[in-house]
Amino acid sequence: MILPISFRERIVLYALLTSLTSLSIDALLPGLRQIGEEVGGISPLSTQHIISLFILGMAFGELFLGPLSDAIGRKKALLLGLGVYGMGTTIAMLAGSLEMVIIGRFLQGVGVSGPKIATRAMIRDQFEGDAMARIMSFMFTLFILVPMLAPALAQVLISFSGWRSVFCIYLVIAAVLGFWFTMRHPETLPEDKRIPFRPKLLFQNGRRILSSRRVTLLIIATGLVFGAQLLYLSTAADLFFDAYGIDGTFPAYFAILASGIGLASFLNAKLVQRVGMDAMARVAFIGLTAIGLVMLGAAILWGGRMPLIALMMFGLSAFFCIGILFGNLNAMAMRSLGQVAGLGASLVASGSSLVATLYAVGIGSFYDGSVVNLAIGFLVASASSLLLAELARRDDASPVQAAQ
Repeated sequence: MILPISFRERIVLYALLTSLTSLSIDALLPGLRQIGEEVGGISPLSTQHIISLFILGMAFGELFLGPLSDAIGRKKALLLGLGVYGMGTTIAMLAGSLEMVIIGRFLQGVGVSGPKIATRAMIRDQFEGDAMARIMSFMFTLFILVPMLAPALAQVLISFSGWRSVFCIYLVIAAVLGFWFTMRHPETLPEDKRIPFRPKLLFQNGRRILSSRRVTLLIIATGLVFGAQLLYLSTAADLFFDAYGIDGTFPAYFAILASGIGLASFLNAKLVQRVGMDAMARVAFIGLTAIGLVMLGAAILWGGRMPLIALMMFGLSAFFCIGILFGNLNAMAMRSLGQVAGLGASLVASGSSLVATLYAVGIGSFYDGSVVNLAIGFLVASASSLLLAELARRDDASPVQAAQ
């Protein structure tokens, strides 16, 4: 029997389930070098892929678990995702090679999309207006804290127990959240409102969504911006060590740069209704492009190793722009989805994750221990996304009609 769950407990549970995605990325960053030293790798695999292929797994999971939650209910889809996440975590924790770590991380990515997608759907099932805004505000506060605190806490854990202990913590957290959710949270999607999982209908609606040039262009633009961030996440630990000899204090520098996204998202929430999402995104695109260009010039001028203070200033500014873009690009893409918003949200999330993975892996393969690679990543992603977003604005914004 499930006892009534309070509003406060409900939003805490949602926030923790959703933050599992950020935690699974950020907490492992201090251990990437140790993983590479212990289990090695065979070219073309490297520790960069521990991050990027997690996102690739998430892209596949989002595509599948979103429609599945409409068919079998939010609770079953979320628990299924946690089960897959636990299986991937166990594989990575016990791995004897980099290849097995990466396989485990891919499965973690598939599984974590269950809590990510199902939590959003449960909020949409139950709340609207001010109540929804209150929940999202609380969740966003936690999102700021996770990338700022997780690497530092994980650094302490790794120094005592090694990198495998991080996966052990992942497993414990997933088990606790799964038990808590099972015992305390009811199903939010009644059976009479469920949509049968019919591949033919999904394919037809998916084709209609992707046939919208506006939506497709914005998916690619979102993926490139995410790809620039993913490039940084997958190379940051190596970059700070190779270029500046920073190892043990890396989490502190990471937290400073992560604060740029948090500050930008806070300001965006204050300004977007007054200025408009299109205008906010355009300014952020132009700003990120300018930062990437100047950063590249500075990196070349200093032989790929600009002063640390310069890197921090460029990085903080770049992530401020990325924070503005994250706050608007998804909303711009979702604006044209109409009756197919559920499937559309899965396609936007999975499509942008796929683009981001390909971009980060492609640009990251040229990493040479200098800042040049990151500067190029910022510049190419921002300039290309600016062009795609401008083209999207000129296209038809009428809602996509669902197939019957």
